[in-house]
Amino acid sequence: QVQLVESGGGLVQAGGSLTLSCTASGNIGSPNVMGWYRQVPGKPREMVATITTRGLANYADSVEGRFTISRDNAKDTIHLHMNSLKPEDTAVYNCSLRRLYTDLYYWGQGTQVTVSS
Repeated sequence: QVQLVESGGGLVQAGGSLTLSCTASGNIGSPNVMGWYRQVPGKPREMVATITTRGLANYADSVEGRFTISRDNAKDTIHLHMNSLKPEDTAVYNCSLRRLYTDLYYWGQGTQVTVSS
């Protein structure tokens, strides 16, 4: 079992910055992939960014160049540094963890990010 706890959501103005954090605990396993997904009402869940244990990151096209995902393996924590935020970034953001070579995902409770015009 894995527990994921997120923090850092809030309200920011367009063009501003915000950083999300997620700390994993329990039977985490290694190597693994951790990442962030987001969802708004009426739309499907969207992958935002993922990062492997060794630091290989992937980004959605919509956030490429604006968001940076990082991880601190010693603390079992990932961060999502969001810059140049846009109103369309408004969503509930969920942290995830997947052990490599499995199709089993663990999810955090979600944190709200709201970007005003």
